[in-house]
Amino acid sequence: MTHRRSRVAFAATSVVLTVAVAACSSSKSGGTTTTTKPTSASSSAATSGYNAALTSVVNPSTKTGGTLNFVSSSDVDSFDGTRAYYANTWDMQRLFDRGLMAYDSKPGAGGAKVVPDLATAPGQVSADGKTVTYTLRDGIKFQDGTPITSKDIKYGIERSFSSDVLTGGPTYASDLLSGYEGQTYPGVYKDTDPNKLGLKAVETPDDKTIVFHLNKAFADWDYIMALPLSTPVPEKVDQDPATGGAKYQYHVVATGPYMFQSYDPGKSVVWVKNPNWDKSSDPIRSQLVDKIVLTQGLDPDEMDKRLQSGAADIEVEGTGVQATLQAKILTDASVKKNADDPITGFTRYFAINTQVPELQNVDCRKAIEYAADKVALQTARGGPIGGGQIATTMSPPTLVGYQAANPYPSGADNTGDLTQAKAELVKCGKPSGFHTNIATTNKGKAPKVAAALQQALARVGIQADVQQFDASSYYSTTIGTPSNVHAKDLGIMEAGWGADWPAGYGFYSSIVDGRKILTQGGNSNYAEENNPQVNALLDKLATDPSADNRAQYTAQIDQLVMGDAVMLPFTYDSALVYRNPRVTNVYITNAFGIYDFVSMGVSDGK
Repeated sequence: MTHRRSRVAFAATSVVLTVAVAACSSSKSGGTTTTTKPTSASSSAATSGYNAALTSVVNPSTKTGGTLNFVSSSDVDSFDGTRAYYANTWDMQRLFDRGLMAYDSKPGAGGAKVVPDLATAPGQVSADGKTVTYTLRDGIKFQDGTPITSKDIKYGIERSFSSDVLTGGPTYASDLLSGYEGQTYPGVYKDTDPNKLGLKAVETPDDKTIVFHLNKAFADWDYIMALPLSTPVPEKVDQDPATGGAKYQYHVVATGPYMFQSYDPGKSVVWVKNPNWDKSSDPIRSQLVDKIVLTQGLDPDEMDKRLQSGAADIEVEGTGVQATLQAKILTDASVKKNADDPITGFTRYFAINTQVPELQNVDCRKAIEYAADKVALQTARGGPIGGGQIATTMSPPTLVGYQAANPYPSGADNTGDLTQAKAELVKCGKPSGFHTNIATTNKGKAPKVAAALQQALARVGIQADVQQFDASSYYSTTIGTPSNVHAKDLGIMEAGWGADWPAGYGFYSSIVDGRKILTQGGNSNYAEENNPQVNALLDKLATDPSADNRAQYTAQIDQLVMGDAVMLPFTYDSALVYRNPRVTNVYITNAFGIYDFVSMGVSDGK
């Protein structure tokens, strides 16, 4: 299953891996020459070795030219920055999209830090915390050479209000900008302003300045501006019925070092150098290779074969190799030296929906928690190596505010407490069990994980049918549309979750805030959890200046959510991944818990 950044979405800016690369280079406007300065000695550059990419830059090199060959099992959710929410999509967007802020490409703790991207500096915040101002860099351009202005960024932000057309992405910007001067902004496609710039909460006094008026103080606004939703979008392209709106994901206008040459959804993507990207205006990215080819829709075992043969360089979903290659990695030193087993910062879990009839009673949900065989679930994910450690909390151990707990102990062997599960069934009036459905994707390890839960639940009389769905629309539509969940009786939904940014609010806001349940698609609160105590703690997380207090609120939210039995966490995610030895400048990025694609090159120039 593909990571979701707040769906997956962001894996692990909270991860404590110390990784990334600092690349300093210069490029002519035409993009024909690029030189890159290797990372400093403090970045612990490494030639190769098992887990070397967790803390070092593997194969540091200045070599240019050649083609990177990526592979994946399915299409992305969307290449449109407003709609994207898969972690690997956000990582790939660094190739062609830029925003006001971005995650840095430096080793160590710096890799989890947001730094200016299109902006010259972090946002200047007013005394009341509700007005944030940015100034843009000089020399920033779209792929056709048109200068990027503050109005292009404003228009891009406004698109996030158009949830009736653009489904699937995070809603933080629209949530925090709604209601300024009493305005109910309808989105760019219903905007009556002749320039489609009618959102009062965002001002552009000149082409280099953009001012945000928030409806409440929000300490993490720079993190919001590091999400792809702050990517500038040309109004003329987006308003054209042939290239804009829901179709924009197939006609993205690049601002980063690469641009689209072709995109055949579910089959392939080809990126080539953006001739109007200039390294002097971009301190974060590199432009080493001439072309990047992503082949999609491959069977996981086929991807492994291509990686081993050298036909593929990197599997971009970062979900890990299959059993055959995993066994080879762990037993063959010549193969193992090209592998890494990073902690991703994700929790793998099942959301338990509170609105399907059979699961409205909390005791019925608790029966599922107790009946689960977490060893079987861990094994289906790939075992302790490549799958992750058994989870007993929703918060991953890498999240600030994590507190170890086990509210549903399942015996010393973690295979389930069937006696307590049956007692919970008696409490909820279903002593013989009940029927529900388990939703999962049709890709990778996900079906095996769902089957493991199905078998465990059957031991106490809970009959759960596994329903497999297409991975590309699974989060945004299948389980992201409550009416669809109810109609198909998807009581249990397999998912993975990492922080949208490294804070408790960034982890929990989208998945447990009952006020953010979206009805038209793109919903991330799959359980439809709506606990007033949780909602109140989230408000405190957003505004309290005390880091210690925010850590306590995060722990309390975890306790409440687990007490409501709306989530069944089973592993703190890790993934055994493989890198072709010819790939240069390889490291696991703290921002996403997977390889950072934007710094990569190839050593053979092919």
